[in-house]
Amino acid sequence: MTISSLPPHSRRRFLKTSLGIGALAALGTAASQGARAAQSTGRNTDVVRLTWGLSGFGLIAKERGELDRSLAKEGIKVEWLGPFPNHAPTLQAVTGGTADFSFGGSTTPALAAIIAGSPLVFTQFLIYDPRTTAIIAKDGSGIDKVQDLAGKSVAVNRSGLGEFLLVAALEKFNVDRSTVKFVYLNPPDAAPALAAGKVDAWSMWSPGVDIARVEYKAHDVFLEERDLDFQIDFTSWLTRRQFAEENPDIVRAVNAALATEAQWASENTREAELIAQAKGGYRDEVRDHLAGLKRKYLIHSVNDTAFVSNLQSAADWLTARKVLPEQVTVADHLARLG
Repeated sequence: MTISSLPPHSRRRFLKTSLGIGALAALGTAASQGARAAQSTGRNTDVVRLTWGLSGFGLIAKERGELDRSLAKEGIKVEWLGPFPNHAPTLQAVTGGTADFSFGGSTTPALAAIIAGSPLVFTQFLIYDPRTTAIIAKDGSGIDKVQDLAGKSVAVNRSGLGEFLLVAALEKFNVDRSTVKFVYLNPPDAAPALAAGKVDAWSMWSPGVDIARVEYKAHDVFLEERDLDFQIDFTSWLTRRQFAEENPDIVRAVNAALATEAQWASENTREAELIAQAKGGYRDEVRDHLAGLKRKYLIHSVNDTAFVSNLQSAADWLTARKVLPEQVTVADHLARLG
């Protein structure tokens, strides 16, 4: 049996016996001094571990390399971990201490992780404009409108953007949720499931949804920008609360570097899409469609009270519809950066 496997009261008794009360006091003093030192210096490490996926804004930032160079000027080395298929596993990596930041993904699984007890705080947010998440079905499937989803199966990512969009679509068109089968799949599994006819439709974000339209001859059943007149889910970065408290300078530096990347991507749409295509390996027609959207990447800080209020409203909406299991107060889970 290891010390860590003992129950808390036994661990305390073991430590008192083995180390003595004085040694324990010394450990507590050292920890306190370490925390004060981190607060006074603004950081206790020169390395930051960022996660990335095979699509999205984080991929563009990683591949362009300017973020690494920008942080290097401040004496911060970047280590990239990935690729990850979606936001949830990056949250697990951050919670487990193998990464320092999630990769810029959906706020919904982030809130679900926080509710489940993960010691995470939001560090920054981003909004894509236009919003391109959609529910799609293959041509000839007989699914042309949301009402046609009754009695059908739809692939979604659990507690994520795909699931909430389906919930919102069914509610808008008065389709009973119990008549639709929610099939929980991560994107790498959902795409072939749609192609093989194992699910009837798929709720997904870009570029996966755009690739599927072309490769599987699919069409929109519900498009977020067109059919949903409010936003429930946002892009977000999170870190461990302890990391943010001990390394506020690093969090601020990463935030600033990401904001610079967002401005560049907004002003250089085609170049950004070329970078994303090179890693994603999709067809030119998909790239051209995405470039034609002229997407803007709009950053919001954790001190943006209007944005935080909107996110709280979104969290309440998701809780009321049982996408999130219980209420959460967003303001309690923001990095305090001054």
